[in-house]
Amino acid sequence: MTTQSSLQETASEQTIVADAMPLSSTANRRDIIQIDPDHPGFRDKVYRARRNEIAQIAIDYKPGTPIPDAPYTEEEHGVWRIIREELEPQHQRHACAEYLECAKRIALPRERIPQLGEVSARVEAMSGFRLEPVAGLVHPRIFLESLANGVFLSTQYIRHHSTPLYTPEPDVVHEIIGHSTMLANEWIGELSRLVGQAVKRAASDEELERIGRVYWYTIEFGVVREAGTTKAYGAGLLSSAGELQAMQKAEMRPFDLEVASRQIYDVTKFQPFFYCADSFEEMHQKLRDYLLR
Repeated sequence: MTTQSSLQETASEQTIVADAMPLSSTANRRDIIQIDPDHPGFRDKVYRARRNEIAQIAIDYKPGTPIPDAPYTEEEHGVWRIIREELEPQHQRHACAEYLECAKRIALPRERIPQLGEVSARVEAMSGFRLEPVAGLVHPRIFLESLANGVFLSTQYIRHHSTPLYTPEPDVVHEIIGHSTMLANEWIGELSRLVGQAVKRAASDEELERIGRVYWYTIEFGVVREAGTTKAYGAGLLSSAGELQAMQKAEMRPFDLEVASRQIYDVTKFQPFFYCADSFEEMHQKLRDYLLR
């Protein structure tokens, strides 16, 4: 059964790439999105102080150096445990084989939030991709162009404890359970680099927006057919139990990236349709060809 909390979780996690298009040439990877008055932690002074403390790690970080550990509390580890318990059975039913294999090899801890540095080391050993911390939501150009260099920009803070299945912004759950685990797959690592390179070549805002939509319908909300059923490989799906449940009732459209590049999406609702490839291999080949043209 789809709950209101899972719907909120899904809608909020979809803002990662969708916001702030077209893009500013003056965007900075250290930009921070301030907490809005309707944020669950807005009136929690302790939470806001902790957010600032964790954000400072990213602000002070020098690319290429070891990532300092975030000082998570037991309460924050508890939020992670709740989310893991919610997601794991959904992954067994709805995640693609490639994700399950990567998850097995990375072996994220269940009882605590993993540190970004330890996850980065495991992902880099598998696909060559590494993680680097950012203080908050960065402009899409900064985020996407970093992929060209094999770098995934990741937040370190976790959502407020009062709403473990709701977040109005990307957090460490989405970054690690969704993106980082899938980035351990060599093909996804390759495709992510190609996305970054395509963004660097984009000659107009319109072209950039088309690439962003293709990224949305593949790396963020991609699905493939596997043994006659629909399975998820997109990070937005894999980090949201509500989206994984709703995916089973959504419309499956042919995997046409030209069409997807012109399709507007609504970030406030479950995705009503997906561009479904007949296999993970087909998705890889067609997306690779699209990005290299």
